[in-house]
Amino acid sequence: MIDNMYQKMRVGIVHFKAFPGIETGEGPILETLQKICEDDFWTAVEVGWMKDFRVRNTARHLLDQSHLSVAYATQPRILSNKLNLNSFDPKERNTAIGAVKNCIDEAYDLGAEVVRLIAGKDPGDAKREEAKKLLVDSLQQIMEYGKEEGTMKFTLKIFDRDIDKMNLIGHFADALDIAKALRPSYPNFGLLSDLSHFPLLKEKAEEAIPLVRDYLDSVHIGNCVCADRRHPAYGDIQPRFGLPGGEIDTQDVVEYFEVLSDNGFFDKDERPIVSAEVRPVLAGEISEIILANAKRVIRDAWALANADAASRRTGRDQRTDARGRLQAAE
Repeated sequence: MIDNMYQKMRVGIVHFKAFPGIETGEGPILETLQKICEDDFWTAVEVGWMKDFRVRNTARHLLDQSHLSVAYATQPRILSNKLNLNSFDPKERNTAIGAVKNCIDEAYDLGAEVVRLIAGKDPGDAKREEAKKLLVDSLQQIMEYGKEEGTMKFTLKIFDRDIDKMNLIGHFADALDIAKALRPSYPNFGLLSDLSHFPLLKEKAEEAIPLVRDYLDSVHIGNCVCADRRHPAYGDIQPRFGLPGGEIDTQDVVEYFEVLSDNGFFDKDERPIVSAEVRPVLAGEISEIILANAKRVIRDAWALANADAASRRTGRDQRTDARGRLQAAE
Protein backbone atom coordinates (compact mmCIF):
# COMPACT_ATOMS: atom_id res chain seq x y z
CA MET A 1 0.00 0.00 0.00
CA ILE A 2 1.04 3.64 -0.12
CA ASP A 3 0.63 6.53 2.34
CA ASN A 4 -1.29 8.89 0.06
CA MET A 5 -4.65 7.30 -0.74
CA TYR A 6 -5.20 9.61 -3.70
CA GLN A 7 -2.32 7.90 -5.48
CA LYS A 8 -4.21 4.60 -5.36
CA MET A 9 -7.90 5.52 -5.64
CA ARG A 10 -10.39 8.21 -6.46
CA VAL A 11 -12.34 8.95 -3.29
CA GLY A 12 -16.06 9.29 -4.00
CA ILE A 13 -19.37 9.98 -2.32
CA VAL A 14 -22.83 8.81 -3.35
CA HIS A 15 -24.72 12.06 -3.78
CA PHE A 16 -28.31 10.86 -3.47
CA LYS A 17 -27.56 8.94 -0.26
CA ALA A 18 -25.61 11.72 1.42
CA PHE A 19 -28.55 14.08 0.84
CA PRO A 20 -31.79 12.10 1.20
CA GLY A 21 -34.86 13.31 -0.61
CA ILE A 22 -33.42 13.53 -4.12
CA GLU A 23 -33.65 9.81 -4.95
CA THR A 24 -36.87 10.48 -6.87
CA GLY A 25 -35.01 12.65 -9.37
CA GLU A 26 -36.37 15.86 -7.88
CA GLY A 27 -35.62 18.12 -4.92
CA PRO A 28 -32.49 20.16 -4.07
CA ILE A 29 -30.24 18.26 -6.46
CA LEU A 30 -28.15 21.20 -7.59
CA GLU A 31 -27.73 22.83 -4.18
CA THR A 32 -26.49 19.61 -2.63
CA LEU A 33 -24.33 18.63 -5.60
CA GLN A 34 -22.62 22.01 -5.39
CA LYS A 35 -21.60 21.26 -1.78
CA ILE A 36 -19.81 18.13 -2.96
CA CYS A 37 -18.21 19.94 -5.90
CA GLU A 38 -16.85 22.58 -3.51
CA ASP A 39 -15.25 20.00 -1.20
CA ASP A 40 -11.84 18.98 -2.51
CA PHE A 41 -11.68 15.89 -0.26
CA TRP A 42 -13.82 14.13 -2.85
CA THR A 43 -12.32 13.33 -6.23
CA ALA A 44 -15.35 11.39 -7.50
CA VAL A 45 -19.10 11.59 -7.12
CA GLU A 46 -21.90 9.12 -7.86
CA VAL A 47 -25.06 10.80 -9.08
CA GLY A 48 -28.48 9.46 -9.98
CA TRP A 49 -31.82 10.24 -11.55
CA MET A 50 -32.43 13.88 -12.52
CA LYS A 51 -35.84 14.19 -14.15
CA ASP A 52 -35.55 17.77 -15.42
CA PHE A 53 -33.16 18.20 -18.35
CA ARG A 54 -32.49 21.76 -17.19
CA VAL A 55 -31.27 20.39 -13.85
CA ARG A 56 -29.07 17.90 -15.70
CA ASN A 57 -27.62 20.67 -17.84
CA THR A 58 -26.75 22.78 -14.81
CA ALA A 59 -25.39 19.71 -12.98
CA ARG A 60 -23.14 19.01 -15.97
CA HIS A 61 -21.73 22.55 -15.74
CA LEU A 62 -21.04 22.09 -12.01
CA LEU A 63 -19.36 18.75 -12.59
CA ASP A 64 -17.27 20.03 -15.49
CA GLN A 65 -16.00 22.89 -13.32
CA SER A 66 -15.27 20.60 -10.37
CA HIS A 67 -12.89 18.15 -12.10
CA LEU A 68 -14.65 15.30 -10.27
CA SER A 69 -14.83 11.84 -11.80
CA VAL A 70 -18.50 10.99 -12.29
CA ALA A 71 -20.38 7.71 -11.95
CA TYR A 72 -24.08 7.36 -12.67
CA ALA A 73 -26.15 5.02 -10.49
CA THR A 74 -29.34 3.49 -11.85
CA GLN A 75 -30.59 2.48 -8.37
CA PRO A 76 -32.78 5.55 -7.73
CA ARG A 77 -34.79 5.06 -10.91
CA ILE A 78 -34.86 1.25 -10.73
CA LEU A 79 -35.76 0.93 -7.06
CA SER A 80 -38.23 3.83 -7.03
CA ASN A 81 -40.16 2.21 -9.86
CA LYS A 82 -39.69 -1.40 -8.69
CA LEU A 83 -38.14 -2.41 -12.00
CA ASN A 84 -36.59 -5.83 -12.54
CA LEU A 85 -33.98 -6.69 -15.18
CA ASN A 86 -34.48 -10.42 -14.56
CA SER A 87 -38.27 -10.46 -14.47
CA PHE A 88 -39.94 -13.55 -15.95
CA ASP A 89 -42.59 -11.25 -17.44
CA PRO A 90 -41.19 -10.09 -20.84
CA LYS A 91 -43.10 -6.80 -20.65
CA GLU A 92 -41.76 -5.99 -17.20
CA ARG A 93 -38.22 -6.89 -18.22
CA ASN A 94 -38.40 -4.75 -21.37
CA THR A 95 -39.67 -1.83 -19.29
CA ALA A 96 -36.67 -2.20 -16.99
CA ILE A 97 -34.27 -2.41 -19.93
CA GLY A 98 -35.80 0.72 -21.43
CA ALA A 99 -35.44 2.58 -18.13
CA VAL A 100 -31.76 1.68 -17.89
CA LYS A 101 -31.22 2.85 -21.47
CA ASN A 102 -32.69 6.19 -20.42
CA CYS A 103 -30.23 6.17 -17.50
CA ILE A 104 -27.38 5.68 -19.97
CA ASP A 105 -28.56 8.74 -21.90
CA GLU A 106 -28.58 10.74 -18.66
CA ALA A 107 -25.13 9.41 -17.76
CA TYR A 108 -23.74 10.72 -21.04
CA ASP A 109 -25.49 14.06 -20.44
CA LEU A 110 -23.75 14.31 -17.07
CA GLY A 111 -20.30 13.33 -18.33
CA ALA A 112 -20.23 10.05 -16.41
CA GLU A 113 -17.58 7.44 -17.15
CA VAL A 114 -19.43 4.47 -15.65
CA VAL A 115 -23.02 3.34 -15.07
CA ARG A 116 -23.88 1.35 -11.95
CA LEU A 117 -26.34 -1.48 -12.61
CA ILE A 118 -28.55 -3.50 -10.27
CA ALA A 119 -30.19 -6.89 -10.71
CA GLY A 120 -33.84 -7.49 -9.85
CA LYS A 121 -35.46 -9.58 -7.14
CA ASP A 122 -34.24 -13.07 -6.35
CA PRO A 123 -36.94 -15.61 -7.35
CA GLY A 124 -35.67 -18.32 -5.00
CA ASP A 125 -33.56 -21.43 -5.37
CA ALA A 126 -35.74 -23.18 -7.95
CA LYS A 127 -35.70 -20.35 -10.51
CA ARG A 128 -32.44 -18.59 -9.72
CA GLU A 129 -30.39 -20.02 -12.59
CA GLU A 130 -33.11 -19.11 -15.08
CA ALA A 131 -33.26 -15.59 -13.65
CA LYS A 132 -29.49 -15.25 -14.02
CA LYS A 133 -29.77 -16.11 -17.72
CA LEU A 134 -32.46 -13.44 -18.14
CA LEU A 135 -30.25 -10.93 -16.33
CA VAL A 136 -27.31 -11.70 -18.62
CA ASP A 137 -29.55 -11.17 -21.66
CA SER A 138 -30.81 -7.84 -20.28
CA LEU A 139 -27.30 -6.65 -19.51
CA GLN A 140 -26.13 -7.60 -23.00
CA GLN A 141 -28.88 -5.44 -24.51
CA ILE A 142 -27.98 -2.59 -22.18
CA MET A 143 -24.29 -2.71 -22.99
CA GLU A 144 -24.96 -2.91 -26.71
CA TYR A 145 -27.01 0.24 -26.35
CA GLY A 146 -24.18 1.87 -24.42
CA LYS A 147 -21.79 0.91 -27.21
CA GLU A 148 -24.00 2.65 -29.76
CA GLU A 149 -24.05 5.83 -27.69
CA GLY A 150 -20.31 6.03 -27.07
CA THR A 151 -17.69 4.82 -24.60
CA MET A 152 -19.14 3.83 -21.24
CA LYS A 153 -18.16 1.38 -18.51
CA PHE A 154 -20.66 -0.64 -16.49
CA THR A 155 -20.55 -2.20 -13.05
CA LEU A 156 -23.07 -4.55 -11.49
CA LYS A 157 -23.50 -3.88 -7.78
CA ILE A 158 -23.65 -6.85 -5.40
CA PHE A 159 -26.62 -6.43 -3.02
CA ASP A 160 -28.12 -8.48 -0.20
CA ARG A 161 -30.41 -11.43 -0.86
CA ASP A 162 -32.26 -12.23 2.35
CA ILE A 163 -32.79 -9.12 4.47
CA ASP A 164 -33.68 -5.94 2.57
CA LYS A 165 -33.30 -5.66 -1.22
CA MET A 166 -33.74 -9.45 -1.72
CA ASN A 167 -31.60 -9.12 -4.85
CA LEU A 168 -30.69 -11.84 -7.32
CA ILE A 169 -27.08 -10.60 -7.16
CA GLY A 170 -26.80 -11.51 -4.47
CA HIS A 171 -24.00 -13.71 -3.29
CA PHE A 172 -20.53 -13.31 -4.73
CA ALA A 173 -20.57 -16.73 -6.40
CA ASP A 174 -23.61 -15.64 -8.42
CA ALA A 175 -21.97 -12.31 -9.25
CA LEU A 176 -18.98 -14.27 -10.54
CA ASP A 177 -21.24 -16.27 -12.86
CA ILE A 178 -22.62 -13.06 -14.38
CA ALA A 179 -19.17 -11.55 -14.82
CA LYS A 180 -17.81 -14.69 -16.45
CA ALA A 181 -20.73 -14.71 -18.89
CA LEU A 182 -20.29 -11.08 -19.90
CA ARG A 183 -16.64 -10.06 -19.61
CA PRO A 184 -15.35 -12.00 -22.64
CA SER A 185 -17.59 -9.97 -24.96
CA TYR A 186 -17.73 -6.80 -22.87
CA PRO A 187 -14.38 -5.86 -21.33
CA ASN A 188 -16.06 -2.67 -20.08
CA PHE A 189 -18.22 -4.72 -17.67
CA GLY A 190 -17.22 -5.31 -14.05
CA LEU A 191 -18.51 -5.75 -10.52
CA LEU A 192 -18.95 -3.43 -7.56
CA SER A 193 -18.59 -4.74 -4.01
CA ASP A 194 -20.14 -2.88 -1.05
CA LEU A 195 -18.63 -3.28 2.43
CA SER A 196 -22.02 -2.68 4.06
CA HIS A 197 -23.50 -5.73 2.33
CA PHE A 198 -21.12 -8.35 3.72
CA PRO A 199 -22.92 -8.61 7.08
CA LEU A 200 -26.27 -8.72 5.26
CA LEU A 201 -25.00 -11.53 3.02
CA LYS A 202 -23.23 -13.31 5.89
CA GLU A 203 -20.12 -13.40 3.74
CA LYS A 204 -16.57 -12.38 4.59
CA ALA A 205 -14.54 -10.04 2.42
CA GLU A 206 -11.39 -12.13 2.79
CA GLU A 207 -13.24 -15.08 1.22
CA ALA A 208 -15.48 -13.26 -1.28
CA ILE A 209 -13.11 -10.69 -2.79
CA PRO A 210 -10.63 -13.31 -4.10
CA LEU A 211 -13.51 -14.93 -6.01
CA VAL A 212 -14.20 -11.79 -8.04
CA ARG A 213 -10.82 -10.06 -7.99
CA ASP A 214 -10.43 -10.28 -11.78
CA TYR A 215 -13.76 -8.52 -12.30
CA LEU A 216 -13.86 -6.07 -9.39
CA ASP A 217 -13.74 -2.53 -10.77
CA SER A 218 -15.20 -0.38 -7.96
CA VAL A 219 -16.17 -0.58 -4.30
CA HIS A 220 -18.45 1.16 -1.86
CA ILE A 221 -17.87 1.54 1.85
CA GLY A 222 -20.73 1.99 4.28
CA ASN A 223 -22.50 0.64 7.34
CA CYS A 224 -25.60 -1.44 8.02
CA VAL A 225 -27.69 -2.84 10.87
CA CYS A 226 -28.75 -6.47 10.72
CA ALA A 227 -28.77 -7.77 14.31
CA ASP A 228 -31.84 -5.91 15.62
CA ARG A 229 -35.01 -5.78 13.52
CA ARG A 230 -36.40 -3.01 15.73
CA HIS A 231 -33.49 -0.68 15.01
CA PRO A 232 -34.52 2.34 12.87
CA ALA A 233 -31.59 1.68 10.54
CA TYR A 234 -32.25 -2.06 10.15
CA GLY A 235 -31.52 -3.41 6.68
CA ASP A 236 -29.70 -1.82 3.76
CA ILE A 237 -30.09 1.79 4.90
CA GLN A 238 -26.43 2.98 4.81
CA PRO A 239 -26.25 4.80 8.17
CA ARG A 240 -23.11 6.57 9.37
CA PHE A 241 -20.02 4.72 10.45
CA GLY A 242 -19.96 3.86 14.14
CA LEU A 243 -23.73 3.99 14.58
CA PRO A 244 -24.70 2.18 17.83
CA GLY A 245 -26.06 -1.21 16.80
CA GLY A 246 -24.33 -1.02 13.43
CA GLU A 247 -21.88 -3.47 11.91
CA ILE A 248 -19.17 -1.28 10.36
CA ASP A 249 -16.70 1.18 11.85
CA THR A 250 -13.14 2.29 11.18
CA GLN A 251 -11.42 -1.03 11.89
CA ASP A 252 -13.74 -2.83 9.47
CA VAL A 253 -12.80 -0.33 6.75
CA VAL A 254 -9.12 -0.90 7.60
CA GLU A 255 -9.55 -4.64 7.09
CA TYR A 256 -11.51 -4.09 3.87
CA PHE A 257 -8.73 -1.91 2.48
CA GLU A 258 -6.21 -4.60 3.43
CA VAL A 259 -8.19 -7.36 1.69
CA LEU A 260 -8.59 -5.19 -1.41
CA SER A 261 -4.88 -4.40 -1.41
CA ASP A 262 -3.92 -8.07 -0.99
CA ASN A 263 -6.06 -8.88 -4.04
CA GLY A 264 -4.51 -6.24 -6.29
CA PHE A 265 -7.49 -3.87 -6.32
CA PHE A 266 -5.31 -0.79 -5.78
CA ASP A 267 -2.80 -1.80 -8.46
CA LYS A 268 -4.98 -1.08 -11.48
CA ASP A 269 -3.73 0.98 -14.41
CA GLU A 270 -6.54 3.44 -13.73
CA ARG A 271 -7.21 4.36 -10.12
CA PRO A 272 -10.53 2.79 -9.08
CA ILE A 273 -13.39 4.77 -7.56
CA VAL A 274 -13.94 4.00 -3.88
CA SER A 275 -17.14 5.70 -2.72
CA ALA A 276 -18.65 6.22 0.70
CA GLU A 277 -22.37 5.42 0.73
CA VAL A 278 -23.72 6.93 3.94
CA ARG A 279 -26.65 9.10 4.95
CA PRO A 280 -28.34 10.68 7.97
CA VAL A 281 -30.87 8.23 9.42
CA LEU A 282 -31.57 9.05 13.05
CA ALA A 283 -33.42 12.15 14.25
CA GLY A 284 -31.12 15.14 14.45
CA GLU A 285 -28.48 13.77 12.08
CA ILE A 286 -27.20 16.23 9.48
CA SER A 287 -25.79 15.43 6.05
CA GLU A 288 -22.75 17.66 6.45
CA ILE A 289 -21.74 15.97 9.71
CA ILE A 290 -22.33 12.49 8.26
CA LEU A 291 -20.02 13.44 5.39
CA ALA A 292 -17.38 14.67 7.85
CA ASN A 293 -17.73 11.35 9.70
CA ALA A 294 -17.10 9.45 6.46
CA LYS A 295 -14.06 11.54 5.57
CA ARG A 296 -12.49 10.96 8.98
CA VAL A 297 -13.11 7.21 8.76
CA ILE A 298 -11.64 6.97 5.25
CA ARG A 299 -8.52 8.93 6.21
CA ASP A 300 -8.00 7.02 9.44
CA ALA A 301 -8.66 3.63 7.85
CA TRP A 302 -6.21 4.24 5.03
CA ALA A 303 -3.52 5.43 7.47
CA LEU A 304 -4.04 2.43 9.74
CA ALA A 305 -4.08 0.00 6.81
CA ASN A 306 -0.75 1.42 5.67
CA ALA A 307 0.65 1.15 9.19
CA ASP A 308 -0.49 -2.49 9.33
CA ALA A 309 1.08 -3.15 5.94
CA ALA A 310 4.37 -1.62 7.07
CA SER A 311 4.29 -3.73 10.23
CA ARG A 312 3.64 -6.89 8.19
CA ARG A 313 6.54 -6.03 5.88
CA THR A 314 8.83 -5.47 8.87
CA GLY A 315 7.76 -8.82 10.33
CA ARG A 316 8.44 -10.59 7.03
CA ASP A 317 11.85 -8.92 6.73
CA GLN A 318 12.76 -9.93 10.27
CA ARG A 319 11.75 -13.53 9.64
CA THR A 320 13.73 -13.57 6.40
CA ASP A 321 16.79 -12.17 8.19
CA ALA A 322 16.43 -14.75 10.95
CA ARG A 323 16.23 -17.59 8.43
CA GLY A 324 19.28 -16.22 6.66
CA ARG A 325 21.30 -16.06 9.90
CA LEU A 326 20.20 -19.59 10.81
CA GLN A 327 21.26 -20.93 7.41
CA ALA A 328 24.61 -19.11 7.66
CA ALA A 329 25.22 -20.60 11.09
CA GLU A 330 24.51 -24.08 9.75
